[in-house]
Amino acid sequence: MRRARAAVVREPGAPFTVREVELEDPRPREVLVRMTAAGVCHTDLGIQAGWPRRLTPMVFGHEGAGRVEAVGAEVTGVVPGDAVCLTFASCGACEQCAAGHPAYCDAARGLNLSGGRGDGSTPLRLDGAPLHGGFFGQSSFATYAVVHERGVVKVPADLPATLAAPLGCGAQTGAGTVLNRLRPEPGTSLVVLGAGGVGLSALMAAVAVGCDPVVAVDPVASRRDLAVGLGARAALSPGDGLVAEVRRLTGGGAHHVVDTTGRPEMLDRAVAALRPRGALAFLGLGGEVTFDMMRLMTKGVRLHGVMEGDSDPARFVPELIALHGRGLFPVDRLVTTFAFEEIGAAVAAMRDGSAVKPVLTFG
Repeated sequence: MRRARAAVVREPGAPFTVREVELEDPRPREVLVRMTAAGVCHTDLGIQAGWPRRLTPMVFGHEGAGRVEAVGAEVTGVVPGDAVCLTFASCGACEQCAAGHPAYCDAARGLNLSGGRGDGSTPLRLDGAPLHGGFFGQSSFATYAVVHERGVVKVPADLPATLAAPLGCGAQTGAGTVLNRLRPEPGTSLVVLGAGGVGLSALMAAVAVGCDPVVAVDPVASRRDLAVGLGARAALSPGDGLVAEVRRLTGGGAHHVVDTTGRPEMLDRAVAALRPRGALAFLGLGGEVTFDMMRLMTKGVRLHGVMEGDSDPARFVPELIALHGRGLFPVDRLVTTFAFEEIGAAVAAMRDGSAVKPVLTFG
């Protein structure tokens, strides 16, 4: 067993408390990673609040980056010392994984959201008792993580960890929705609802492929300013008149809308703002939403529910790194860093909108 420090949530909705924990050595197809950075995502916070009590105490975190410390006997893709980005877990054997769509893996829930490995075990211990983990296959809110080899993507040694960390979830979710699912033609219009880390990643991808105009919608003025700085032609506040303004800016309605809010009223406005045969991709965590079926049918609207940007991380993360190297995906402009022990401040900054993408760093 190896000693580590982890941000533990004692019960649903409880704060993150940094505690000393113990961690098992990696199994044959697992990798032990020493964390150097971990992004904070709205998914961590949303799921933390409603996480089942029976699966607590729990360690969250699913945008990790670090260095390989040790590998299991059957691991072939990485070796100790490699710089890596961590991402979601998948089985690699089901129909969706074989087709290059591991975000829809048949075993996804058990591997990512069960509070442990797919077999129900956990590599973590707190005060000698099992500690739930394996969140999105990693639980990266800790100084070390044990991760299945399919959840590890090797990255260039000189890539800053604070840039690599968001690539494993938020960045690939937003950018992948545009590049892998919507695949817009240059010159088509795209509107992003919500200018957080996911939304701005979608925006940067849309700008990179030549969408025009690209429009962002967010209630926070600083985020609207950032969206314009990243290439949006306009950044609007939600509210009365939004649909009419979007239709004016896009010459009759958007070709594509990406919703990251999960809010029913915003999804309703998204459909209204689309032109005939437009496409709506929805990514935000939300509850039940009701659509006017007649309006969907008469406009020929295409709805896309998207997980993790419909990405195959082993292929797509290197593509995002290459885009960044060409100056077309400046994800570092979204990042605000916090020391790991300041995770409470990072969460507060995400909630009040003062930080788009908080990234924890490990000393």
